[in-house]
Amino acid sequence: MKNKKKKISAKNSLEGFAFNLKQTLDDPELKDKISAEDREKVLAKADETIKWLDNNQTAEKEEFEHKQKELQEVSNPIMTKLYQSGGAPGGMPGGMPGGMPNFPGGPGAGASSGGAAGSGPTIEEVD
Repeated sequence: MKNKKKKISAKNSLEGFAFNLKQTLDDPELKDKISAEDREKVLAKADETIKWLDNNQTAEKEEFEHKQKELQEVSNPIMTKLYQSGGAPGGMPGGMPGGMPNFPGGPGAGASSGGAAGSGPTIEEVD
């Protein structure tokens, strides 16, 4: 039961992180503060991650964590540049205060998992 909860948490964290990135990059205020090339690079990786999630709902915890690290490797340098330039409102994708979850060196550094998906039960948890 404990392993299943960790697996669901890892899946939700990855899903929340990918959707928050997309939401942040779709913010009309940010479109002119990030290069089209950087924006497309992150959006493509986020879309790829979401598609992978759709096709791998039963993946293991480690697979979800690996996919999140892959997405962070693409997005972190670009998002760091955006935040350091003062371009991003709200402090983090999705307007969450405190920095990006699992963001090396950022204000949210040290978080054990992405904090984006921890708000309430999911369908998997209710079943």
